[in-house]
Amino acid sequence: MDLSFRRKTCFKIVGSLLALSFVLIAVPGSTFPKDDFLPFYGGELQITRVAEASPESYWDNLWLLARVIQGEAEGEPFLGKVAVGAVLLNRMRSASFPNTLAGVIFQPLAFESVANGLIWWRTPSLESIRAAAAALSGWDPTYGALYFWNPAKPVNPWIWTRLIVTQIGRHIFAR
Repeated sequence: MDLSFRRKTCFKIVGSLLALSFVLIAVPGSTFPKDDFLPFYGGELQITRVAEASPESYWDNLWLLARVIQGEAEGEPFLGKVAVGAVLLNRMRSASFPNTLAGVIFQPLAFESVANGLIWWRTPSLESIRAAAAALSGWDPTYGALYFWNPAKPVNPWIWTRLIVTQIGRHIFAR
């Protein structure tokens, strides 16, 4: 058994345990403790739904969303990670994008971390998993944004024609 196989297997087991341990709090009907996850709400958030219009399981969506959050928002504050997840879910609900989370994520050239394979190289951090769970529970700090970008990186000039909603960390969020 080579080291690469053992490392991959270990990452899968640890990742699965992390996802299971920390996502159980996101089961519909459960609540987030006020001071742990949602300091901006000033109270507890009742989880009422998970991502809709997707044949994949909640766990599949959580893990895939956490991978993209890790790839796109590593180094961003927790709120910025939730915001990136919310944009993906907002796209899923928009008629202009695919109606599944995987469809949105794997739309050609939509996300740099998917295009360059980064989402498969890095294991999502606990914070990325928690951010994915918060986004799937309905928390949207972007107020319905469909796009985000880092203005310090080269982007298509078209993106600057979008209505800017907010900036969180180094990302700008727009409709």
